[in-house]
Amino acid sequence: MCGIVGAVAERNVVPILIEGLRRLEYRGYDSAGIAALADGVLERRRRLGKVAELESALDNEPLSSRTGIAHTRWATHGEPSEVNAHPHMSGDDLAIVHNGIIENYEDLRFKLTALGYECVTQTDSEVIVHLIHYHLQTTPDLPDAVRATSLELEGAYALVVLSLADPDRIVLARHAMPVVIGLGVEENFVASDVAALLPVTRQIIFLEDGDIADVHKHSVRIIDATGAPVERAVRESEMSADAIDKGGYQHFMIKEIHEQPEGIVQTLEERISSDRMLDAAFGPGAAEVFNRTKGVHIVACGTSYHAGVVARYFIEQFCHLPCNVEIASEYRYRNPVVPPDTLFVTISQSGETADTLAALNLAKDAGYLATLAICNVAESSLVRDSDLVMLTRAGPEIGVASTKAFTTQLAALSLLVISLEKCHGDDSERTAEHIKRLLEVPRMVEQTLALDTVMRDLAERFADKQHALFLGRGIMHPIAMEGALKLKEISYIHAEAYPAGELKHGPLALVDADMPVVAVAPNDNLLEKLKSNLMEVRARGGELIVFADPDSGFESSDGVTVIEMPQHISYFQAPIVYTVPLQLLAYHVAVLKGTDVDQPRNLAKSVTVE
Repeated sequence: MCGIVGAVAERNVVPILIEGLRRLEYRGYDSAGIAALADGVLERRRRLGKVAELESALDNEPLSSRTGIAHTRWATHGEPSEVNAHPHMSGDDLAIVHNGIIENYEDLRFKLTALGYECVTQTDSEVIVHLIHYHLQTTPDLPDAVRATSLELEGAYALVVLSLADPDRIVLARHAMPVVIGLGVEENFVASDVAALLPVTRQIIFLEDGDIADVHKHSVRIIDATGAPVERAVRESEMSADAIDKGGYQHFMIKEIHEQPEGIVQTLEERISSDRMLDAAFGPGAAEVFNRTKGVHIVACGTSYHAGVVARYFIEQFCHLPCNVEIASEYRYRNPVVPPDTLFVTISQSGETADTLAALNLAKDAGYLATLAICNVAESSLVRDSDLVMLTRAGPEIGVASTKAFTTQLAALSLLVISLEKCHGDDSERTAEHIKRLLEVPRMVEQTLALDTVMRDLAERFADKQHALFLGRGIMHPIAMEGALKLKEISYIHAEAYPAGELKHGPLALVDADMPVVAVAPNDNLLEKLKSNLMEVRARGGELIVFADPDSGFESSDGVTVIEMPQHISYFQAPIVYTVPLQLLAYHVAVLKGTDVDQPRNLAKSVTVE
């Protein structure tokens, strides 16, 4: 799983395929490969490592073709190696590339072996190409054979097929994984991500679940899940041709804040469908590990630590498992007690954070059940050294102050909660409700981004301040911590976060008219207690800024500013959605103060030293 590119044209498509892979490089991968039709032969080149390695191979063995497919792999089944790299072939005349997870691949492998097929890789993807080859014996039309194959697959897939017998076409299939068609003049293209096609076209067709597409140079034919011909709309992409420029934004940080809905979609898309979690999303053996898990230990630093604290609330409440969350730099210098069958979870944007890596190394000898990494960089040390992996799909995050990496971590942790809840929860209807609510989050984040102008105006009240206090109760406390961290990171205003119930145990002594107090107030079971805490602030002359549900009962008044959030945000959605306005507030305060928003002083994107 990772990136797919394909093309059928009147010109040499190999440079187009390589450029497309390069544009997907931000996802990270362990291998890259290409299959193309040249002089009546199906040629394949594969290399371990980055796209540059594949380019070098093509320099040494040039390849020219008018029809081809290419892929970058992030390993889920089988170690990173050239033999496990895509494209996969059956014989010398059929090749496929595949993103996703085939959950019933072991059963299919057994069936194919009995039919005389030899599986030479450790991947789940290889069974697909052999199964198509098998169906072609009785269903010689390639799209029909692909459809027959798709009916036997369980899991998620974006699939592109190339056949020597049909040199002027490529065939696609989609289920729960993105794949698009790009339209050109006497040429057409396919990819898993629009960004890969922007150098050659902006005319895009988005396939829907169950679609099979037959793509020729001059035509595209699509059938839906029932086998009936169907038309899909052609849309013009508005995406920037450069995936890592500022795209018209003043700073990378604000661009990345606005990229969060898509990042969350990408993080969820490969692992979750409308009604269930795909068990293999965390890698081979994950389901067995989760069934055995009797406790969870989360270790992280900074923003990632805050994500872990959010997860603790969910894991203990819904999965009925004890969960401990620690800062990595502290964990590594003590001797933790590890109860039997405890899952060790590390969270990191870069996957190269020195303290987190050290904690992982210690954990390997500490008797944990298994190690799980949640990370945004596929080739990172943290990912390579962990037993299980949940790769976030935030895309490149250039701004040092993490935004979209944090919310996609929360999305990934929510998937972990759902997987554990399936094994250890006591309410299957509630699990289904969590899946439904999680799929609604990107839309709610999009709605919340509309507060950008409101936050720009609110920022003026902070520009001349030296201190700020952030408050939350329950699961909103770590979100308050994240809001305070964002403000101090980029505006250099001293900001602290406290559980609101702790005000009277010290922080209340600091409250006066010169220190804004920010509170996050979803309409949950702690709302009334939070209101009482905030009255203590007003009684001391503190200025309150409250982010609240419209039904919470808060009203703006002298010294109290209420910012209304989207209505009906559930407990399971609130941590992600309430994070967004705090990011926007910090950003606009920093802009007003004239600080270096993307590269704040003394900080680095990846903390690779202790």
